Amino acid sequence: MLPGMSTGSGGLSIGDVAEATGMSVHALRFFEREGLFLRPIPRSGGGHRVYEAADVEWLLLCDRFRASGMPIATIRRFAELVRSGPGNEQDRLALLRDHERSVRARIAELTACLEVIRGKVVAYEEHVREGTAAGVWAPTPSP
Repeated sequence: MLPGMSTGSGGLSIGDVAEATGMSVHALRFFEREGLFLRPIPRSGGGHRVYEAADVEWLLLCDRFRASGMPIATIRRFAELVRSGPGNEQDRLALLRDHERSVRARIAELTACLEVIRGKVVAYEEHVREGTAAGVWAPTPSP
């Protein structure tokens, strides 16, 4: 169970889950429509969605997957594998390893970009400190 959350006998409302995850109600409905939950989300007698703490924990994982660039189709596939139960752990692991490689490649690319940007920051700091910044990469008129 997540800190500060109590499912009580009635579970959690969509508003509670939105607050706990930082996701919008619209995003939660989208996740449900896309089949990304591990179980069908039950409804109360009044038709309101009733979530449990495990649903929130799953959503937080899915949110990290999305933030790291995992496509919705891949999250859906992972959810399908988890829902189908034991016996497909190798498939789950392969999916996670593929995504891990993708994230590491993105990090390496961003690190290379950051190194170039850092070099420019250092150069501009030096020019500003020495009073030689005027004209650094100033646009010149075309002939």
